[in-house]
Amino acid sequence: MTVPARLTFEELLDRPGARPLRRVVLVLCALVTTLDGFDTQSIALAAPAISREWDVPAAAFGTVFGIGLAGSLVGTVLLGRLGDRYGRRRILMLSVALFAVCSLLTPLADSMPVLVVARLLTGIGLGGALPAAITLTAEYAPSARRGSFVGLMFCGFPFGGVLAGVLAAPLVPAFGWASVFVVGGVVPLALFPVMWRAMPESPQHLLDHADRIGLDRVLDRLGTHGVQVAAVPAPARSPIARLFADGRARGTVLLWLTLFLALMLAYLLVNWIPLVSRAAGANAAGASLAVATLNVGAITGCLLLGRIADTRRPTVVVGSGFVLGALAIAAVGVVGTTTGALLAATFVAGFFAIGSQMCLAAVCAGFYETSSRATGVGAAMGAGRIGGIAGPVLGGILLGAGYASSTIFLITAVAAVLAAVTIIPVGASAPRSAVVTAKELMK
Repeated sequence: MTVPARLTFEELLDRPGARPLRRVVLVLCALVTTLDGFDTQSIALAAPAISREWDVPAAAFGTVFGIGLAGSLVGTVLLGRLGDRYGRRRILMLSVALFAVCSLLTPLADSMPVLVVARLLTGIGLGGALPAAITLTAEYAPSARRGSFVGLMFCGFPFGGVLAGVLAAPLVPAFGWASVFVVGGVVPLALFPVMWRAMPESPQHLLDHADRIGLDRVLDRLGTHGVQVAAVPAPARSPIARLFADGRARGTVLLWLTLFLALMLAYLLVNWIPLVSRAAGANAAGASLAVATLNVGAITGCLLLGRIADTRRPTVVVGSGFVLGALAIAAVGVVGTTTGALLAATFVAGFFAIGSQMCLAAVCAGFYETSSRATGVGAAMGAGRIGGIAGPVLGGILLGAGYASSTIFLITAVAAVLAAVTIIPVGASAPRSAVVTAKELMK
């Protein structure tokens, strides 16, 4: 087939010959997010055993959980900017190496201050990997399916939480808490040489830096060596002030509040279910499996609720999910000593509460016009990350203050209800030009 003399990279990726390379990028980036989810969940699963071994109160782990997420925020901002300068692939490899090595070094910690430092450094690596994986997936996805490709890649995060819960149930009792961090370090190190050989660089970065040699390598893998690739200028950055113009001020504030509440409750559940369930009387296997069912529910909920939101008003679908999730979250604190009921409650909580939280990215994208979309989504996710840091810390404060597990989960359920209260009005406050369904967004 004769290839036109000059194509955009997106046009090349839409050709059938690009499918193998697209799949390689999607699979490798999904594996990175899976490892991210595994490590994030590992510290929560190891915490009960560390607490007993070091004779430290469970409430002290609020700082450990929060510092890891704070490190992730630092990594996202710092390494994300370096990715724009030095290349997404290079920063992705650096980030994977950093969190792999730090995970392997974590079992050497013998005190809470050392553990805090280990989690901070691990978090920086995890945070740096995520924007690079998102960018590479988006840039190598076919234009008509970019949203679904990124969403599928994101499912790796809760899937990593499932793997952590399933593996920790037998590993921690048999080999100690250090075993989950050994697995979390060895696997990415084993993946590293595969990524080194198979992961291509960002085409936009290669074009922006006039790297013809690197671009030819990518074109060779697409079977289109020598094609003249037309550069597509990156969209101009939109100032934050634009998010409050044209009648979007109320909706922007509500979106930020919703993301803050949604990630606060999500990370509180993810980090504290093992410790609080154990404190309430659940056995170690039950507490670990509860984390797995929470993440299985999140994946299932994201996929099914997302399909419903494609044909209905997304803010109503997501808000209803938060309300139903609140009921399940409250139930987790009541049934914590009965394994079967605990697993059922965590699955439903993950399905509705965290599944709804995972659908919020599409709601944010649909609220803003094209010129402001990247800025709007980034700002909302930044507000969410602050909530993600606050959630585990709040759990530690409540546990340290002597609150019962049922009360802690009831307070978390209230956060889910508040998230519903803040997200449902967003649809009504959107300007007429805003896109409100995923189907319309793809047109």
